[in-house]
Amino acid sequence: MQAYYSLFIARFALLLQYRIAALAGIITQMFWGFIKIMVLQAFYTSSTSPQPMTFTEAVGYVWLGQGFLFAIVPWGGDKETQATIRSGAVGYDLLRPIDLYNFWFVRSLAMRITPLFLRAIPLLFVAFLLIPWLGLPEWGLSFPPSNTAAIAFLLSFIGAIILSSAITMLLTVSMMWTLSGEGINNILPHLITIFSGMVVPLPFFPESLQPLLNALPFSGLLDRPFRLFTGNLPADALLWVLLHQFFWTIVVISLGRFLVNCGVKKLVIQGG
Repeated sequence: MQAYYSLFIARFALLLQYRIAALAGIITQMFWGFIKIMVLQAFYTSSTSPQPMTFTEAVGYVWLGQGFLFAIVPWGGDKETQATIRSGAVGYDLLRPIDLYNFWFVRSLAMRITPLFLRAIPLLFVAFLLIPWLGLPEWGLSFPPSNTAAIAFLLSFIGAIILSSAITMLLTVSMMWTLSGEGINNILPHLITIFSGMVVPLPFFPESLQPLLNALPFSGLLDRPFRLFTGNLPADALLWVLLHQFFWTIVVISLGRFLVNCGVKKLVIQGG
């Protein structure tokens, strides 16, 4: 465990160096957050039918999505690990006296957690405090309706980070089976973005699609944790949210381990 802990700290410290990129990302995410809220406001103003979320809940959903965009949305695999597979430098990883999957998984975990400090905390600070101070309280992020809701969100968010890291590993390992790895790394993140609720909150999807959307692993990344935060999903639903996340995490990790074990057996490094 000491080896994995040291690897996590080293990877975390390395990723913290990209502060200018994080600042640019915060500005971009705030811009798109305002655009989404404008669209939502126009939708709620023009619609007279009852909606599955209140405007306040939808606004909170948007800001949480912008704040945690790079933390819990697996946009792609670990580029550095994929580069070592492509170049053959992965041979050094194979010589390390630690489990290869765990080694890469810890790297993915650090890659998912680092944006919380570089992007999420500053952006959510603005959404919580600065936007209401500027005279736009209805466009700001409201606090959870209760302490129970806050705790439920925190626990489900931890589950979302672990599940996201497991999916990131699948994208990383795909490099063992393709020449460039760009195919699945370009297609799957877009599907995840849609089916996790990043583009449109899942409750706004057609009723006929709800069972499928709730069954897929992606609802455990954004939709359910965010709805627990805003109060749209009651806190007593936490157990089912955690069970859903746990089930899919085990499935995805098992699949990832299987692919790594098979990939190592067929991996060719410099003709050897």
